[in-house]
Amino acid sequence: MYVPPHFAVSDTARLHDLIERYSFGLLVSQVGGVPFASHLPFLLDRTAGPHGALFGHVARANPHWRELAGQTALAVFSGPHAYVSPTWYEAENVVPTWNYVAVHASGRAEVLEDRAALLDIVQRSVAVYESAMPRPWIFDSSSPYAGRQLGAIVGFRIEIERLEGKWKLNQNHPVERRKKVADVLGGQRGDDARAVAEMMRAMLPATEE
Repeated sequence: MYVPPHFAVSDTARLHDLIERYSFGLLVSQVGGVPFASHLPFLLDRTAGPHGALFGHVARANPHWRELAGQTALAVFSGPHAYVSPTWYEAENVVPTWNYVAVHASGRAEVLEDRAALLDIVQRSVAVYESAMPRPWIFDSSSPYAGRQLGAIVGFRIEIERLEGKWKLNQNHPVERRKKVADVLGGQRGDDARAVAEMMRAMLPATEE
């Protein structure tokens, strides 16, 4: 990922926070010598290795896993994003742009097929994604149905070797322009626009807030 210095974020905890908040990501590796991508929910283990590890699973029918073992795979996590009109700057010699936040995590992939590993991934996934539900669904691992479902998936683990963050939030503009853009985005209806505005305000110098 191209990351100019003024957009770079390297704090591991901050990057992990974004991965967990926007955990439905994109897994990219090679299948048959060409790039192949799967859209998947990921689990993050913050404590594994220097940068953490990612876990997930794909359908056994998905060819993605068949050549995944041993490859350097890339996981892409996209945060909020929003279009920025040059009119919001109220300045000359400016152009349209797109503000966004993204994290790229890459590392060598391991394929997991044993039942214990698959069960752990599924149980942890259910615990994470059902936790906010008013009546969380319970996964009964002892049922025949659960056994059949486990047989229909393949898991993976990626110990993160490289972790990159890009917060492209108008840091290349004067603070006054950044405040104007944040004000406009904060007044829009879309969740992404308001989230971008919140992130922009959080990055303003303390003396300017």
